[in-house]
Amino acid sequence: MLEPSRTTTRAGLDDVVDICRDLIRIDTSNYASPDGPGERLAAEYVAAKLADVGIESRIYEAEKRRSNLVATLSGRSRPGLLVHGHLDVVPAEKHLWTVDPFAGEIIDDYLWGRGSIDMKHMVAMILAAVREMKRNGVIPERDLVLAFLADEENDTSLGSRWMVQNHRELFDGCTEAISEVGGYSVQIAPERRIYMIESGRKGVAWMRLTAKGKAAHGSITNTQSALGALSGAISRIADHEWPLLLTPASAQMVSSLQELTAIDLRERPALESSVLAPVAGLLTSSLRHVSNPTIFRAGASPNVVPGHAEATVDGRYVFGHQQAFLEEIAALAGPDISVDLIDLTSGDESDPRSDLVGQMQEALLSEDAGASVVPYNSSASTDNASFAEMGIQGYGFAPLKLPTDYSFSSMFHGVDERVPVEALKFGARVLYRFLCGADPAKPL
Repeated sequence: MLEPSRTTTRAGLDDVVDICRDLIRIDTSNYASPDGPGERLAAEYVAAKLADVGIESRIYEAEKRRSNLVATLSGRSRPGLLVHGHLDVVPAEKHLWTVDPFAGEIIDDYLWGRGSIDMKHMVAMILAAVREMKRNGVIPERDLVLAFLADEENDTSLGSRWMVQNHRELFDGCTEAISEVGGYSVQIAPERRIYMIESGRKGVAWMRLTAKGKAAHGSITNTQSALGALSGAISRIADHEWPLLLTPASAQMVSSLQELTAIDLRERPALESSVLAPVAGLLTSSLRHVSNPTIFRAGASPNVVPGHAEATVDGRYVFGHQQAFLEEIAALAGPDISVDLIDLTSGDESDPRSDLVGQMQEALLSEDAGASVVPYNSSASTDNASFAEMGIQGYGFAPLKLPTDYSFSSMFHGVDERVPVEALKFGARVLYRFLCGADPAKPL
């Protein structure tokens, strides 16, 4: 492999901050309907940044303005590595934010804005890294396929899922992939940090629950209330305590964390007061099923008992336990409630001991001598699930060295989402080393 030019400097990657800020200022809110702005402007911005250093790309759209972009950097060997990120973001309720969520303001050394963590920071790091590679004439060790995708925040039907179904050939030859929700740090001692590497994802089951009852005047006793029946079902599902379920990957995570921190996740410790507090929600949710009611629809008038009620449940099931999860949901709902699947995404796991994970650790150690890597299963799903259908092993590796008082998990879809500026710069340097195979001992 070719080493980076000796002209490579930290400053050469610091434009990651400006790139991320520019991306935040392009509103790509995904309303799961035709009402949103789409990803087109963001895709065109990415295309321009790539073209600026001589990287050709192409935009693909399932629907107008719902844009996916793919580019390829030829490497010295195969198989290829897929490097991907999504361009869409969840909507932001501006009146709840301290700042305009699409202004991209830097305050107190944080870059604020919707998508700063989920996941325009990774898109910016990818762009900064490959632009620096091209400027320095670096040929990556492997072919790199860069994909910037639409619709991840809904059901991926206009993004990664559509791309795999309609443009599968673009990803042929890729055996592994990296994307979001991994590579972030948790400080466990003054000079020691663990970096959580996502090596698996839970499955997704979005369900519509429906109850039918007797419509009547609100002043008359009604023992066949659809709303009442559905409320009971939703309450049972929301309150259900799901048991611990370990997979090979999550069992390794539990063992590694116990060795590094003396905390046994199987005993449900009070993580909120431990060194693992910044990722407590992610860790506990990754080890068991989750079922959260998210939408409830019933009635139109205060004096009419509705004859029909619907609710939506967001179910996340542990890999390998799909059927048991769906059966338990049906049992909790009860015989009078119909349960229909809106969307079903399979869970998947990649090898937590792969050479690629070892290369991630090498890249991290080059920038943080106190780094230890711990693979884990994410509580959510990502675009990696779509590519898993092609046999591509997916990992979350968007490296960030985070402050101890920063609540990483609360930033996802949260109010006042923000990313530390220095963490962005750190991530660009680590990702650069990882993608081009730079000598970990060589300073940038």
